Amino acid sequence: MKVALVGMPGSGKSTVGAQLARQLGVPCLDSDAEIEKQLGESIRSFFDREGEAAFRAVEASVIRELVGGDREIVLATGGGAVLREENRRALHDGAIVLYLRSSPDELFRRLRYDTKRPLLQVRDPLKKLRELYAQRDPLYREAAHYVMETGRPSVHALVNMVLMQLELAGLVSPDRVAATVGAEKRL
Repeated sequence: MKVALVGMPGSGKSTVGAQLARQLGVPCLDSDAEIEKQLGESIRSFFDREGEAAFRAVEASVIRELVGGDREIVLATGGGAVLREENRRALHDGAIVLYLRSSPDELFRRLRYDTKRPLLQVRDPLKKLRELYAQRDPLYREAAHYVMETGRPSVHALVNMVLMQLELAGLVSPDRVAATVGAEKRL
């Protein structure tokens, strides 16, 4: 089984992905980290030097490789991975895709003090999040098999919701994951 998480920056893809992978007993990979391994440098420095088109080409190659392999994984994608149609198709065809949907206002609440996301280092980050959401929400939905509202549940509760959805869809055996509903685990 391959599970891929898509969504806006700050929607919880990396955090949820790590806990989901732990519950499923499979590795969690982050497409941005895999891209940096392949490049041998940070995405930011490559992006600054080579531009967005070159970065998106590398990203597409890495996503194809990750979802095309035989090993079971949980994949946390970069927020812009869905911008290319070939990525949306590769993700949808090669993995169970979960869109972790968060409203721009919720994302702003989570990210307002984050200084590491270049897209949000603008005069009005909430306006930027609304613009990105308007552009990307339909693309996330196109790639996704399931849309999970992140709202305000804890990470643990969200992971349980994901596991229940996968179990109800017959994609995960109830024997494969321990019942954790009601357990109090924090990051």
